[in-house]
Amino acid sequence: MNYHNITHDDMLNGEGLRTVLWVSGCIHACDGCHNRVTWDENSGIPFDGDAKEEIFDSLSKDYIAGITFSGGDPFYPGNRETILSLAKEIKEKFPDKTIWAYTGFTFDKVKDLEVINYLDVLVDGPFKKELLSPNKHWVGSSNQRIVDVKESMKEGHVVIKKD
Repeated sequence: MNYHNITHDDMLNGEGLRTVLWVSGCIHACDGCHNRVTWDENSGIPFDGDAKEEIFDSLSKDYIAGITFSGGDPFYPGNRETILSLAKEIKEKFPDKTIWAYTGFTFDKVKDLEVINYLDVLVDGPFKKELLSPNKHWVGSSNQRIVDVKESMKEGHVVIKKD
């Protein structure tokens, strides 16, 4: 898996101050995407031990609420194995930190992937320029949902995260 950036102390991609991993690879090609450079899975740099340590160092800070996987798309087929491994390790080392992920897939398309068991929140659905929603927290367009993963899995249907 390749990635483009790791951002620290991010306030725009989930609740609280977060670490964000921006991965390469996306098949959705959403018109108006703000991060087109990440579509090519071969763009960016290889995710390695140094990148993982940078994430863990960031997550070790008390004021960091958790990590957000974005991109690109963390659920791009070439990213799934690494994201799963990383999510497992984060939950093991930092059980009180939340894990958010952004994907162009809907919850129903990814709910059976093992990685879902390690996520707290999934922002799902492709960005739709015609539904641009600049005043809605954590999404780009109004069709995207902020899914409470634990409650959704328990209830057997999508449960939207409460503010």
